[in-house]
Formats: sequence, structure tokens, C-alpha cells
Amino acid sequence: MKPKHLLLLSLCLVLLVPTNANVKWGKTGHRTVGAIADNYLTARSKRMIKKLLNHESLAFVSTYPDEIKADDRFSQFYTWHYINMPLDADYDASKQHPDGDLVSGIAHCKAVLQNPDATHEDKAFYLRMLVHLIGDLHQPMHIGLAEDRGGNDFKLQWFYKDTNLHSVWDSKMIDDYGMSYTELAANADYLTKAEVKAIQQGTVIDWVNETHILTREVYANVEQGENLRHKYSYAYLHVARTQLQKAGIRLAEVLNSVL
Repeated sequence: MKPKHLLLLSLCLVLLVPTNANVKWGKTGHRTVGAIADNYLTARSKRMIKKLLNHESLAFVSTYPDEIKADDRFSQFYTWHYINMPLDADYDASKQHPDGDLVSGIAHCKAVLQNPDATHEDKAFYLRMLVHLIGDLHQPMHIGLAEDRGGNDFKLQWFYKDTNLHSVWDSKMIDDYGMSYTELAANADYLTKAEVKAIQQGTVIDWVNETHILTREVYANVEQGENLRHKYSYAYLHVARTQLQKAGIRLAEVLNSVL
């Protein structure tokens, strides 16, 4: 089934199936990325996005690729959400997944959006995918270890409740902070034009390797079975918010370059 047909089918299925429990960055995080990106889009990009998404916002579509994971007909896209990398390696030195990963998935989305022969439906589908994948790229556990499935099998507690390291970074810290995605976006750090430009620099692989530096730190500063509480949020919530801000700024840069 072609993506344009899958898109129409999935929009109906999303209303019928429960949300995938293993969402990435959580809904609040992904929507924050989309809302921040809006602030850095060119006028042309805004027009093109409005047309492709039928006036839906980047924040609204940002969770779409997690929602469609409930449908096996989208299984070909599952490996696009992450990269497994040893802690002492960079992307080029790592073994890439034969079914694709964040880097190849983002490259494919960009290629479709730049292809003048691609259909409106295909471009809309891969725009939704791209918005989500740029967000995933900045979540440190999406560039984690294969042996614990990016922290999903790294068991610990969050305020005395059983969870895992991946979930802490996906949603626990952010959701416990109690801000909506619009509040998080509105309260992102003030950045000068020079600071924004610096964040926009580099390739997707450069951004992966940068996030992987944070991945190493995350693994180094937590133990299996540990009960994470206020001290962990104090140390890392701002880091998570910074990653969301970088993702939004870079998402806008990618969209401005391909639309």
C-alpha cells in the first residue's frame, strides 16, 4: 500500500485504536518541538506547510508517527525512530540498521519533500514523519544501546513508581513539570541570532553525534533500580528543555531548506 493510501487509512484508524504506550518524547515533548519550530519558519515554508497539512499545525501532526505504530501496515517505519550506537562510537563507526534508522528516515522524508513529482499525499505523509523524527533525534535515549533497547529495559523508579530510563526522558520529567506544550514553547530560553545560527549549523549526522554525547552522560549518571526524584529533575529537566528547543530550531531549518 502506498503512503498516500496509508495516510488516509491511518487518519481513520488513529481514532479507533489506543495510543501506543511507547511514545517518543511523549506527546507534550513532540508538540513543544513543533510549536517552537513555528517561530523560525520562513513565510514561504508556513504557506507550504499550511497547504500540505490542510491547516493542521506542526504541533498537531508531531505525534502522528507514534500513533500509526498501532497499525502493522506501518511497521516498515518502526526502525526510523531510533539509532543503536555503542557509547564509545559515533554514527559513522556504528552498524546501521538494515531497515533504516533516524538518519536514513530523515533523508528519505527530505527527498520526497524536494521531489517535484511526489504527490501531495506523499509529501503530507513524509512531512508528518519528518516533524516527528527530528524530535526523536534529540531525545538521548533514541540514540542509545541496543542491549537495553535505548533504555526501555533499563529498569528504575520515578518517584517510587516502576518505570524505565527511556520513559523518564520521553515523558516523566516533562509531564511532571506540569506545563502544556504551548507553555513550554513560550518559555523556551531566549537566544540571540548568533546562538540560533550556531544551533542550525551542521548535518543530521552531526546532530546525532551531539545528542549521543548527552546519551553517554545519561547512562553514566544513573543506576539500574535507582529511585529518581527531585534531584534528577533539578539536574536534567533544563537539559531536556534545551534538547526540545534545539529540535524545534533545527526542524524549522530543515523545513526552510526543503520547502
